Amino acid sequence: MIFALLGAAVLGCSSSPHGAPIRVIIPKGASFSTAADSLSKAGLVSSPQLFRLYGRVTRDDRNIKPGTYLLKRGTPWPDIVSALNGGRGLVNTVTIPEGFTLLQIVPQLAGALRVPADSVKAAVRDTALIARLGIPTPTLEGYLFPDTYAFPEGTTARQAVIEMVKRFEREWKREWTTRLSQLALNRHEVVTLASIIEREAKKAEERPVISGVYLNRLRARMLLQADPTVQYALGRHSARVFLKDLEVNSPYNTYRSPGLPPGPIASPGAASLIAALYPADVPWLYFVAYPDGHHEFRTTLAEHEIAVRAARANR
Repeated sequence: MIFALLGAAVLGCSSSPHGAPIRVIIPKGASFSTAADSLSKAGLVSSPQLFRLYGRVTRDDRNIKPGTYLLKRGTPWPDIVSALNGGRGLVNTVTIPEGFTLLQIVPQLAGALRVPADSVKAAVRDTALIARLGIPTPTLEGYLFPDTYAFPEGTTARQAVIEMVKRFEREWKREWTTRLSQLALNRHEVVTLASIIEREAKKAEERPVISGVYLNRLRARMLLQADPTVQYALGRHSARVFLKDLEVNSPYNTYRSPGLPPGPIASPGAASLIAALYPADVPWLYFVAYPDGHHEFRTTLAEHEIAVRAARANR
């Protein structure tokens, strides 16, 4: 009776795989029973009890491999069990936060894909991708879109980087291209500005305001004087930028070099791209960060110096 019921259940679940792959995590040390619950919650197994029984009867319930799997609904139970035992369908998941630089992305991606860091470094210098994007910089800094990615086992560094660039291209909307002419900026300049906003803004509501201030400075032909660009030029992030840091000899040092830097200083997310494209209409030319993350905005240098002294006193 049990075998008849089990056979009917297996046959009833033997439709063809369909739809988008669903991500299922099998933790390290998880039992087959735990895996059955995870598969059931994901909608891949209709009856976790019968699925456990199936694993016990076939003696395939003792060798499952932990990891993150991508499986489609309708996958037959024998194929699911075979995937769990053979590690097929395993994916490597990596999360790239907004504001990460290539210096941070490269080791994270290399670790997730289990490939040498040098292969990732070569991939982010892919001349074909750089030419496709039409960017003047030697790397893809700023164009690996921040997101959580699930790369199938065996994905190469180049394949992963291509997917991250495609994600950027999918995120970039057609109306944004139309907006560029209104700003008198090209896409590379907008992505560069967005990357600075991403590194500067700590509060979401301040992104368009910071964007407006930076654009006001550019239009007034003032030095941008953006601390995040100095940190990028130095190759390190610190809580504060000191006077000696402002002397670093680099085109990314906007305290010395006019205009925007040559390219992005990090990977901006959608919110910062939108802020760069649609800045707030504000009169301010200066701002200073306070210890709690908010900024004070001012119109004149004299007002700004007062705000700076107040910010230092708050530290």
